[in-house]
Amino acid sequence: MILLRAEGPAFCAGYGLDWSTAAQAAQTARPAGEPARVWDSVADYRGMSTFVSAYMKLWYAAKPTIAAVQGWCIGGGTDMVLCTDMIIAAEGAKLGYPPSRVWGTPTTAMWVYRMGLERAKRYLLTGDEISAPEAARIGLVLECVADDDLLEHATSFARRMAQVPTNQLVMLKLLCNQTAENMGLASSRTLGTLFDGVARHTQEGLDFVGRATEVGFRQAVRERDDPFGDYGSRPKG
Repeated sequence: MILLRAEGPAFCAGYGLDWSTAAQAAQTARPAGEPARVWDSVADYRGMSTFVSAYMKLWYAAKPTIAAVQGWCIGGGTDMVLCTDMIIAAEGAKLGYPPSRVWGTPTTAMWVYRMGLERAKRYLLTGDEISAPEAARIGLVLECVADDDLLEHATSFARRMAQVPTNQLVMLKLLCNQTAENMGLASSRTLGTLFDGVARHTQEGLDFVGRATEVGFRQAVRERDDPFGDYGSRPKG
């Protein structure tokens, strides 16, 4: 068994993108009179694929993988955690993909395979925050438990599963995963990774980079999320 967990108040708040907007702005900048450098989609795809390949090791690992999630698990954090076989979330956990509002798409493209077409559209087409109880209700995660019980519950579940012979676990995981593979998971993942690069280089994506350069990445994110009133933009109280 492989149990994936994190320490601290958040499981994973996504990529550290404050450096990424600055890097993108620097890559396209040129001295006065020189044309801006054209975006290299292949280089972008190859770069993002290194992250995607790392996340997919959880999906293709022979043994079952379980994630114990607390606090924030958003953006690139969901790209990773949705590649595990099962997710157990603490009651106070929050999930979601806010970059779908501007400047990103899910690179591992697991959303439809985890909870179905219409529900995946409902959350990706808004980028809305998802509470752990709601995530369990709609099938994005396996179950939701009390915050203080997360590690003990996930560990106990892993030990229970470990009583099954390893060869049985390997065969059963392959059998279940093959359904998603036959539905086109590999091609969805390729498109998701390519579209993530495209989304960062649309006019709106470039405007977001420009705004982040002007006021800082965190403020640009707040301005993106303020109309929705969730994540860090939720009204106090």
